[in-house]
Amino acid sequence: MASTDPSPVTQWRKRRERQGFVRVEVQVRKEDAALVRDVATALGDPARESETRAILRERIITPRSGGLKALLASAPLEGIDLDRPRDFGRDVSL
Repeated sequence: MASTDPSPVTQWRKRRERQGFVRVEVQVRKEDAALVRDVATALGDPARESETRAILRERIITPRSGGLKALLASAPLEGIDLDRPRDFGRDVSL
């Protein structure tokens, strides 16, 4: 007869989920595996999580741009001729 009790692993995972944790799987090169584990450990450590998160955001995450409109608004367009000649190409008789 099969047991209906959840396994200890399942219980642990559900407990961690209630605590706000999620499982993440990443694939990295072998030499980077220890580094990724260390970063995950630092993010999970209450004493280091805020500092680690701040460092990662500052160094790794690029600031989000406001899209094309923000890019065009920030571009130095003074002195640039934006008009182009109206050239319809060659004459084609149909």
